[in-house]
Amino acid sequence: MKVIVELYGATKDLSSKNFLEFEIKNNCSIKDVKFEILKFIDKKFNGNDNLKKIIESSAFCSEDNNIISENYIISQNQTIGIIPPIGGG
Repeated sequence: MKVIVELYGATKDLSSKNFLEFEIKNNCSIKDVKFEILKFIDKKFNGNDNLKKIIESSAFCSEDNNIISENYIISQNQTIGIIPPIGGG
């Protein structure tokens, strides 16, 4: 099954295409997708701790722009968004 993760804010540094694409097993959760992103960071960015912290603290949204929890199950090819925290002063 294919999941496309649209990148926003600081997560855009992960790809010049503004999205990541993963092949995952059927009925995976957002938590599983997050794990795949962290593995990607380990491989492509030598385990960059700052990028990992951004992923760990990010929210995810569905195709219809609703915030979804880590327990949300992906049961078909789907596009989700990752929304990193935004700091301000």
